Amino acid sequence: MELKNPSVLPQVSVFFFFSFLLLPSLICGQICQRACGKDILKYPFGSGPGCGDPLFQPYVSCSEQKLTFKTHTGSYYVNSIDYTNQVLVISDPTMSTCSFTVPSKGFGLNGDAPFTFDDSTIFALLDCSNNSSSICTTPTDSNDNGVEKISKLLCDQGTPICSLFYSCRPISTINMPISSCCVYTPVNLGPSFEMDLQKLQCSSYSGFYGYNDQQSDPEKWNYGISIKYKFSVTNDFPAPCAACERSYGVCGYSSASNSFLCNCPNGINTTNDCYFPSYNSAITNGVAWLINLKAWFLVWFFL
Repeated sequence: MELKNPSVLPQVSVFFFFSFLLLPSLICGQICQRACGKDILKYPFGSGPGCGDPLFQPYVSCSEQKLTFKTHTGSYYVNSIDYTNQVLVISDPTMSTCSFTVPSKGFGLNGDAPFTFDDSTIFALLDCSNNSSSICTTPTDSNDNGVEKISKLLCDQGTPICSLFYSCRPISTINMPISSCCVYTPVNLGPSFEMDLQKLQCSSYSGFYGYNDQQSDPEKWNYGISIKYKFSVTNDFPAPCAACERSYGVCGYSSASNSFLCNCPNGINTTNDCYFPSYNSAITNGVAWLINLKAWFLVWFFL
């Protein structure tokens, strides 16, 4: 077959090259992922910018297939997420357990973040000074004999948690007095949710969120920090996101305006769900447009 215009052969090659470059963009995969490593991702959390809820994205992110929780005190791995009860559990490598003790500066939540401590979390402050004005108080009754008053920790010392925890080998070998242990249960760190151990004059802390049916055995306790989250002030799950997830989409947002977007399996973003007609027809129409354009070009080229 004789070519009508052999001189246009380079232009034809360029046309087909860019056509095939354009085709994958019409059938690209879903940008927002459904998992981060072994952790399933659901609203309000996302795999990266533009995914999940913009209010949560600065605090919970996926990095190297590890889900990470960030506050002003550091970054912590997420151990688990309970989406039904809206609770996530994190681990702090500077937190002491029954297996080891380490010095720590403490832990705190950002005041403007949508998180609070879950009621199941128990903090034990370790090796605290009884002279700390932040957590100690002096009895109001005066001693007329001039005997020096003894300070007393404000938080709970009557709980058996301290005696059980101080029986752990790493702590018992240090010979810290049980009186230097202070327990917050339920957690009450004030409106700032801040535990500054340097200010409290404590060298370390431990946190756990359950006894694992072994209340008398601190080696079996569930160590970590249990944190509660809320979707909003009313804590209502957003209806557009529910519709998006029912249509196999992933809830996300526009980076420019933080407005809701539904990221569909083939990469198309919609403002409602993946059953929207434009989603189902966008790929088909785009591919058909390319095929028709190539067909007409070939007819013209070989005539």
